[in-house]
Amino acid sequence: MSESLEREGGGHGRPVRRAPPRAGSVELRDEVRARAENRPGVYRIYGKGSELRYVGKSVQVRTRLLSYFRASEEEKAHRVIRDAEGVEWDYTPDEFSALIREMKLIQSHRPRFNVQHKRKRAYAFLKITRERAPRVLAVSRVVADGSTYFGPFPRVKALRRSVRELVHTLGIRDCAAGTLMHFSDQPDFFGWEPTARCIRAELGNCLAPCAGRSSEARYREALERLALFLSGRSEEPLRNLYRSMNEASERQEYEYAAILRDRYDRLQDFAAELTAFRGQVEELSFVYRVVGYDGEARRYLIRGGRVRGCLREEKGREGRDRLHRAVCEVFEGVEHGLQALKPEEAAEILLVARWFRLKPEEVENTMEPKRWLPGKALGEAPTRP
Repeated sequence: MSESLEREGGGHGRPVRRAPPRAGSVELRDEVRARAENRPGVYRIYGKGSELRYVGKSVQVRTRLLSYFRASEEEKAHRVIRDAEGVEWDYTPDEFSALIREMKLIQSHRPRFNVQHKRKRAYAFLKITRERAPRVLAVSRVVADGSTYFGPFPRVKALRRSVRELVHTLGIRDCAAGTLMHFSDQPDFFGWEPTARCIRAELGNCLAPCAGRSSEARYREALERLALFLSGRSEEPLRNLYRSMNEASERQEYEYAAILRDRYDRLQDFAAELTAFRGQVEELSFVYRVVGYDGEARRYLIRGGRVRGCLREEKGREGRDRLHRAVCEVFEGVEHGLQALKPEEAAEILLVARWFRLKPEEVENTMEPKRWLPGKALGEAPTRP
């Protein structure tokens, strides 16, 4: 990629030097007034001991920063700037770039005055914990705790119900985090005996790694089947439920068969929702053209709701060739639906989706990547949407 988003997002402005310790707000205000410009960018406000207390963005950095010094005591802006010892900023090419850079800085530094995912619409994520025998949970936030996350999903309560069906179908444990695990294939030097019964194992819907009933490899296979189901590459949980339902019916265990039928119906509904929501995320895959503050156009390469690259728009054959190579690099190859995500990747998907939801007119500035992919002559690749 000839030009990364990070390089586009920073390094174009003159950062304000840190004020001396115990400098008053008047000195900071005067420094901002003298040096800041009304351009798109990201700013950082520091407290005592170089604590990064707030990250923000604006299409007019100077005006936004000066507004902090005029805020009343009841406003959040006053609490942010009160006792501040430094302000820095970087200019960005455009508002979209500032939005992405702000998110990345907040994800990296977690400033205490920044509030993550502050929006009315709630999203959920499926979390596979980082434990010896991982659990599967429905959570509303993604944090950097070493766990694996899938999502985002549109409904928190519905995901909790679906997770319960999945763990029962695949035999994944749902006991407390502190429960001791003992796989059937691990060495036993002290005559280990299970200290607790696994009721779900006795009912046949848990592999019971806590009771020595499952090898570590077998338990990991169950988690792999879960990942395949979430990504749309396997319907094994549904097939297993359907087979168990028929077997129960053949044994004339009609009440149990009815329970399995209801579970099958709920899981099938969840699979349908997964398919629909995967489509919504995959629709956030295009080349997005933005004309920046400097009048130059840039192309953001967005796939699955994540910004994978950014290039300045260049005229002529060489510029078209560079864009063609970048589009092929980002968009060639198959990505299967909902993927395991890092925290910053999940936040970026939500941010990009919200950007186009609040600014539907920006969709007119997007183009499908297939216009540059093999099968179309480079000379036909457009330079404008």
